[in-house]
Amino acid sequence: MLFDKIARPVMYRLAYHDPEVVHERTVRLLGRVAPALGPVSRVYRTDDPVTVLGLRFPNRVGLAAGMDKNGLALKAWPALGFGFVEVGTVTRHAQPGNPKPRLFSLPGSDGVINRMGFNNDGAEALARRLAAHGKLGVPLGISIGKSKVTPLAEAVEDYRFSLRALHPYADYFAINVSSPNTPGLRALQDKAALAELLAELRRTSAELGGATPLLVKVAPDLTDEALAELLDVCLAHGVAGIIATNTTLSREGIAPAEAHLAAETGGLSGRPLTARSLEVVQFVHERTEGKLPIIGVGGILGPEDARRMLDAGASLVQLYTGFALHGPGLVRRVSRGIAGRPC
Repeated sequence: MLFDKIARPVMYRLAYHDPEVVHERTVRLLGRVAPALGPVSRVYRTDDPVTVLGLRFPNRVGLAAGMDKNGLALKAWPALGFGFVEVGTVTRHAQPGNPKPRLFSLPGSDGVINRMGFNNDGAEALARRLAAHGKLGVPLGISIGKSKVTPLAEAVEDYRFSLRALHPYADYFAINVSSPNTPGLRALQDKAALAELLAELRRTSAELGGATPLLVKVAPDLTDEALAELLDVCLAHGVAGIIATNTTLSREGIAPAEAHLAAETGGLSGRPLTARSLEVVQFVHERTEGKLPIIGVGGILGPEDARRMLDAGASLVQLYTGFALHGPGLVRRVSRGIAGRPC
């Protein structure tokens, strides 16, 4: 309540109501104060250990990709209660992303529209930062995607480059083929393209001498038929798990007072995505007969949303929009609200 009533309004006023400025300032500030957050961790930390993907997670609530693309505030996230952290999405080439404005807050809908376009410093820069940082203390996922300048026909090598550069530092990789904000990217979810990509990434991972889990992040806008095909490819190529879901192109669930923002291009996240993400998690769990661990993400704004995700078949959950809109108290509420539930 303090965050919603006081902190967030002040942050937005100081940033001239620009959500991207709020985001950037918050991440930079957390990066600077992270060493002093030890006492904070005692307030927010939840001990609910679980083993998934062969990894030990101190609790089942993670930070989704997109919040800290470049790993600038790595030590802060565990102190705020997250049981794992996913950085990125990072690309082979550094890129500025799409033109601004590209991030729109919809507080009345409990949502966000973004068309960021994988703005990041590049895989090699992230690798240098992770090498200097050392172990995080919680599992670290790295989301990798295709650079905008790379033709779709050369996408596989783009992903392979990032995998090689970041392999020493990742506890798992998230293969992002589902963002709506890079032209043509979602075509990599098609059966033949995905099979080629996964085969090469598995081969590259084996050459590097590691068994780092590879997970595929899926779009919520796939038909059941297309999603079933994607899952068959994932099972055939030894994918370790699924992240469900990315943002949606749908505009259902936007409050009437914010309908003018529905025309903005980009992916919608938050409360409008809750029901569809849950449906996708359940479909993945049933279609794969529970063979693929699922990280459920999309529209988790309270403990009950997370409980439904776990009941639908998720093993872990991630927060992004809910955390951005409501602050670190949400991490504690969700992690404690699902503590002790069967995995």
